[in-house]
Amino acid sequence: MSITKRQKFVSTTLILTAGFFGIQFLDERFRFIAIGLLGLATLLLFAWSLKEGLGKNATLLVLVLPTLFSLSVGLFWFLLPSSLLTRIPIIMFFSAGIYALCLTSNIYTVAAIRTIALLRAARGVGFALTLVTSFLIFDTILSLRISVLLVSLAIMLASFPLLLQGLWTIPLEIVISRKLLVMSVIFSLVMGEIGAALHFWPVKVVVGSLFLTIGMYVVLGLGQAKLEGRLFKQTIREYLVIGFVVFFGMLIATSWSGI
Repeated sequence: MSITKRQKFVSTTLILTAGFFGIQFLDERFRFIAIGLLGLATLLLFAWSLKEGLGKNATLLVLVLPTLFSLSVGLFWFLLPSSLLTRIPIIMFFSAGIYALCLTSNIYTVAAIRTIALLRAARGVGFALTLVTSFLIFDTILSLRISVLLVSLAIMLASFPLLLQGLWTIPLEIVISRKLLVMSVIFSLVMGEIGAALHFWPVKVVVGSLFLTIGMYVVLGLGQAKLEGRLFKQTIREYLVIGFVVFFGMLIATSWSGI
C-alpha cells in the first residue's frame, strides 16, 4: 500500500512529537543522548518523507533546518522550569514547527526542479523558523558560560549551516556555488565576532541571545536580498535601522553597576 506525502508528513510529526515528549521521562544522565537521537531521527524521517525530491546534491540542505530545529528545542527544554504550564506549549510549538518544516522543505525540493507558486510563502516560514532556531541555539550556548574563544567558535559553527541553508533557498540550485559558501563563511565570522563581543558585555543570556538573533536577521536578510538582486539602499537602511535600534535598546537595558 502506497503512502502519500501528506501522510508521511503527519507520521513524521507524530513520531517526533512523541519522542520529544518522551525525553522528559528519562533520567537526566540520558537526556542529552536522547536529544542527539531525536536529531538523528529527525534527519532520517525527513529524508524518508522527502526522498522523491532529494538527490546527492544541494537539495540535501533542506534537512539542515529540521534537524537543528529539533536539537535546539530539545536543548532549550532543559532551561525551562519543570512546570506543566510551560512544557505543554513547548510540545505544541515543536509539533507545529516540525509540520511546518515538512511543508516548506517539500516546497523547496519541488521548486528546485520547477516553478511553484507557494515558494515565497515557504521562504517566509523558513526564514522565521531559522531565526527561532538560531535564538534557541544561541541561548543554549550563552547559558553554558564558557570561555570567549569557545563561545565565538560555537556560534560560528552553529551559524554556518543555518546561514548556508537560508541563503540557498533563494537560488535553489542543485549545486552549492562558491558565492554561497563565501557569503556563509563571512556571515558566520561576523556572528562569531558579535558573540565574542557579548562575552564581555554584562547582559542577560536572553538579551544576548536576542541580539545575536537580530544579527542573524540582518546578515541573512541582506544576503538573501543580494542573491535576489534587490539589495537597494532602502533595503540596507531598513535592516541596519532594526539592528541599531536593538543595539541601543540593549545598551539602555544593560546594568553597568556590577562592573
